[in-house]
Amino acid sequence: MTALSEALVSADQLAPHVGDPGWLIVDCRFRLLEPGFGREAYAEAHLPGAIYADLNRDLSGPVIAGRTGRHPLPEVASLVRRLSAWGVDASVQVVAYDDSGGSMAARLWWLLRWLGHRAVAVLDGGWPAWVAARLPVESEVPSRTPRPFEPHVRSELVADADLVNRIRQDPRWRLLDARAAERFRGQQETIDPVAGHIPGAYSAPYAENLDAGGRFLPEEELRRRYADLLGAVPADRCVCYCGSGVTAAHDVLAIFRAGLGEAKLYPGSWSEWILDPRRPVAKD
Repeated sequence: MTALSEALVSADQLAPHVGDPGWLIVDCRFRLLEPGFGREAYAEAHLPGAIYADLNRDLSGPVIAGRTGRHPLPEVASLVRRLSAWGVDASVQVVAYDDSGGSMAARLWWLLRWLGHRAVAVLDGGWPAWVAARLPVESEVPSRTPRPFEPHVRSELVADADLVNRIRQDPRWRLLDARAAERFRGQQETIDPVAGHIPGAYSAPYAENLDAGGRFLPEEELRRRYADLLGAVPADRCVCYCGSGVTAAHDVLAIFRAGLGEAKLYPGSWSEWILDPRRPVAKD
């Protein structure tokens, strides 16, 4: 297995594998404020052979008021059933894409790595890059032959609120906030009821992992960016969070792509953190 198959693939690299039963292409297009958008866009046109994964229905568990963030992790058994139905086993290379710079596709990338499946990558540039390359699209919904997916849960990739609270101001650790800088500073909050960030966190907007065309920056640029953010802290002592544990996976992917290792994800993220009034909040 190459590093390429575990991080990013380009449209040109993916194109020869369209129709290959050993590959699964997953359309992850989604908009938080328009939850039906992705499914409608998929029905209109998608990559040949791609199946659709809905962030709310397929890639998240049920929200429990007062206890979970907006996109809690799905139960392992539920996700395993879904992956098996999609025809994923240990031999299948999965490629996820969206139309937002990988911000949604990275969620599926991280979920599969969490379950021990390393043959998963994000289509660099996503849907716009595929269309710009004038590669074929279709509207048919494909059928997949089920395969048994066997999980090997990597619990070391997950951080909970208690761990975050313990390490957030520990210089031996690093806590990164993947939201836009305005949300980090508490200047603009249009989604969650409380503005600000977890005290001790560093601002690391996921959008800064991308170039002007919506593709990931070159490895060396990502390495410089995260070397500055992490300092001497190793990736396995870095925890990434965002609003609900979705776009934070983009930072985890960028750190991995940079060759620095695997950071942890705080799935509950800001929307879970603020549910407990005893947890501190910072601004500016």
